[in-house]
Amino acid sequence: MAIDRIFKDEASEEKGERARMASFVGAMAIADLVKTTLGPKGMDKILQSTGRGREVTVTNDGATILKSLHIDNPAAKVLVDISKVQDDEVGDGTTSVVVLAGELLREAEKLVAAKIHPMTIISGFRMAAECARNALLVKVVDNKDDSEKFRSDLLNIAMTTLSSKILSQDKEHFASLAVDAVMRLKGSTNLESIQIIKKPGGSLKDSFLDEGFILDKKIGIGQPKRIENAKILVANTAMDTDKVKIYGARVRVDSMARVAQIETAEKEKMREKVQKIIGHGINCFVNRQLIYNFPEELFADAGILAIEHADFDGIERLALVTGGEIASTFDNPESVKLGQCDLIEEIMIGEDKLIHFSGVAMGQACTIVLRGASHHVLDEAERSLHDALCVLSQTVNDSRVLLGGGWPEMVMAKEVDALAKKTPGKRSLAIEAFSRALLAIPTIIADNAGLDSAELISQLRAEHQKEGCTAGIDVISGSVGDMAERGICEAFKVKQAVLLSSTEAAEMILRVDEIITCAPRRREDRM
Repeated sequence: MAIDRIFKDEASEEKGERARMASFVGAMAIADLVKTTLGPKGMDKILQSTGRGREVTVTNDGATILKSLHIDNPAAKVLVDISKVQDDEVGDGTTSVVVLAGELLREAEKLVAAKIHPMTIISGFRMAAECARNALLVKVVDNKDDSEKFRSDLLNIAMTTLSSKILSQDKEHFASLAVDAVMRLKGSTNLESIQIIKKPGGSLKDSFLDEGFILDKKIGIGQPKRIENAKILVANTAMDTDKVKIYGARVRVDSMARVAQIETAEKEKMREKVQKIIGHGINCFVNRQLIYNFPEELFADAGILAIEHADFDGIERLALVTGGEIASTFDNPESVKLGQCDLIEEIMIGEDKLIHFSGVAMGQACTIVLRGASHHVLDEAERSLHDALCVLSQTVNDSRVLLGGGWPEMVMAKEVDALAKKTPGKRSLAIEAFSRALLAIPTIIADNAGLDSAELISQLRAEHQKEGCTAGIDVISGSVGDMAERGICEAFKVKQAVLLSSTEAAEMILRVDEIITCAPRRREDRM
C-alpha cells in the first residue's frame, strides 16, 4: 500500500502507453479542430466566450482559434504554443503548423504501435526535416534585384495569404493595399507605423490606404480646423487644475473672498503652464489626458490646436511618426523634440470626424482604414490583413519565394521519399512516415474544397516525377493546375518555419512517456 502513495491525494500519473495515447489523441484532436480552416475553401469558426458580455469572434486564423480555447490536455497545449509562436514570428501558416504536427503524430502513433522506439522515430524525423528543407532551398526563386518582378511576387504572396481569409473576395484590392503599406516601410519589420483603423459602415471594398497618420479624435471647439507646417508637441500631462482638487485636504478660510483667491491662484498656475507650452513655438498640442475648458480656451486664443484624450497607442504612434518625443514637463523647451508634419486637417470617414496628419517626418508611416458591415467582419479583416502584412514584411527582408497550393509539400515529400529508400534500418520507416504527413496538407486543402483528394494527390504525385514541375492543387477549377501561371506564391520563410516548428513539436510530444497531474489546491470551506 505504501508504494502507491508517493503522490498526494488527488494527483494522478499516467505511464507508458496510456500517457503516450493521451498526448497523441489530444494533439490530433487539436489538429482536426483547425484542419477545416486550411486552404482557400477553408471554413470559419465562431468562438463564443462564456464570460460577461458573451463576445463572439468569427475567425479563420489558426492562432486566434487556439488562443481562445481552454485546453486541459498537455500535448494539445504544445500545439497551441507553436501556433502562437508561428503567429508572432512570421504571421501566417498558423494552421499549417498545427495540422502538420498533428499528422506527424498520427503517423508516429502507427509506428509506435509497430514497436519502433520513439527515439528511432525522432531521429528519422530529424533527417527527413533536414532533407525537406534542403529540397525547398534548391527550388526557391529570388527576385530581389528586379523590383517589378519582386513587387508582383509580393502581390502574389499577399493574394495567396488572403485567399483563405474573409478578404478573399476583394483580395486584389487588399493585396495591393498591403504591398503598398509594406513597401513604404523600406525593409523594417516594425509594423507599428502601419496603423489600422476600423470604422463600421460601407463595405470591405471601401477600405483604403492613406499616407500619413489619422488620429481618431475630434478637433475641439473654436480651434483652427486646418494647420499647415504644423509643429506638434505630444504630451502626457494633467491640464485640469483650474479648480481646487486636493482631495481630503481641509482649507480653512475666513470668507468666501479667500476661496475666490485660492481659485485665482490655481488659475494663474494653469495659465503659466499654458504659457510655457505655447513658448515652445508650437501650433498643435496633443495631450493624453483631458484638457479643461479654461486651458483649452487659452490655446484657442493662441491659435493652437489642442487635442485631448488621445489614447496611449495614439500618442505613442503619433510621436513615433512625427519624430517628436512625449513630454511631461515643459520647463526647458530646447530639450524637447517637437514633431513635425506638413498639414493637419479634419476629415470625415462615414459619419465620424477624424484628424489627419499628412506629410509626416517618418515617410514609412501610413494608415489603413478598414470599412465593413459589422465589428466581427472588421476584426476578422484586421486579423487577415495583419497576417498579410507580417508575411510581406518578412519577405521584403528574406526575398526567397516558393509556389503555393500544396506544391512545396509535394516537392518535399518526393525528396524525403527518395531519402527513405536510401536509408537502411528502422529509421527509413519514420522518414517514409514523414513524407506521408507532408502529403496530408495538399490532401486537406483538396478535402476542404470538397474535391476527391485521393485522385488529385495521386495525379499530383505523378506530375511531380517530371523535372521542373510547377503543379499544385487548383481549388477554383477543382483539378491539378499550374501554380506558376495562377500566381500562387508563398514565402520561403513561412514554409521553413512551419516545417521546423511542427517537427520539433511532434518530437517533443513523442518523447513523453509519463504524465503527472498535480493535485489542485483545496479551498477551505468557509461556511
